[in-house]
Amino acid sequence: MLDMLHFYLIFALLLYLLGLYTMASSKNMVKLVMGIEILVAAVNLNFLAFAAFTTGPGVVGPVDPLVQNFVIISICIGGAIAVVAMSLIVKAYRHYGTLDIRELRRLHG
Repeated sequence: MLDMLHFYLIFALLLYLLGLYTMASSKNMVKLVMGIEILVAAVNLNFLAFAAFTTGPGVVGPVDPLVQNFVIISICIGGAIAVVAMSLIVKAYRHYGTLDIRELRRLHG
């Protein structure tokens, strides 16, 4: 049973590293928002994995409904934040004509 927990934790770590790489290497604002959403997905996966595998010693039981509710609320809030961020990105693209963060920082001053 512990091997399955390791599988979920390694997958969440890979997701987290992918999100960090996406945020660190991209200059595009859309890719930054996607990287943030990947990070949120990794955190939600960790939260659910720990809740599923900590019900008892060697026993994989049902996941606590409180944890499921927290993850559902986190997904909903993350979706709302992504929608607001994408609408701001569309407005910035229409106004400045670019999605490159370095260009937008240069235009700020």
